[in-house]
Amino acid sequence: MSENKEVLLSKLSNCVLEMEDELVVEVAKQYIEAGYSPIDGILEGLVDGMQEAAKLFEEEEYFIPELLVCSEAMYNGLNILKPHLDKSNFGKNKKIVLGVVEGDTHDIGKNLVKIMLEAAGYEVIDMGRDVPCESFVDKVLETKADLLAMSTLMSSTMSSMQRVIQILEEKNIRESIKVIIGGAPISLSFSKKIGADGYSSNAVEAVKLVDELLSV
Repeated sequence: MSENKEVLLSKLSNCVLEMEDELVVEVAKQYIEAGYSPIDGILEGLVDGMQEAAKLFEEEEYFIPELLVCSEAMYNGLNILKPHLDKSNFGKNKKIVLGVVEGDTHDIGKNLVKIMLEAAGYEVIDMGRDVPCESFVDKVLETKADLLAMSTLMSSTMSSMQRVIQILEEKNIRESIKVIIGGAPISLSFSKKIGADGYSSNAVEAVKLVDELLSV
């Protein structure tokens, strides 16, 4: 007899949190074989575990090596659950351009946001780190993205975010795309000052913010 849904969701979450990158595959298979919703398995199981790992990272109980194994466990689970998704219910059909602004090579936070957004069903175009301002805008135009997400951990590169928004305005495409920013030196007041649509202090809140802005 299959375990109930809540038990399996808890196991999926714990597999990610506890870095069980092999066990998660077996639990995900059990979950699917029991006939439970794959989208719930992803969001309430795998993503929940990754969110808990992110909190431990922010509290400095987990560090980069642990976070990487957690993300590997989550992706292993995703590989089992994703093929069973009903795209009409899960695929948000929204594109997000993501990257770290020019002059900054710190990308751990950006990578975590990418993992979360992909798990939540978004198509993420990852531009990496140290991305020139014009490159962000070019990629937005090329991909017809719905949202642009920029991050930095350095106060000296914050001005690049404002410049990107200025270029979007100069090209008359600012109204057609949402812009969010994040990173340690970023604040809500700075976000408002440069005309961004929102700001997030961590990866968990970033996904919630994207959901709100894109109304999904």
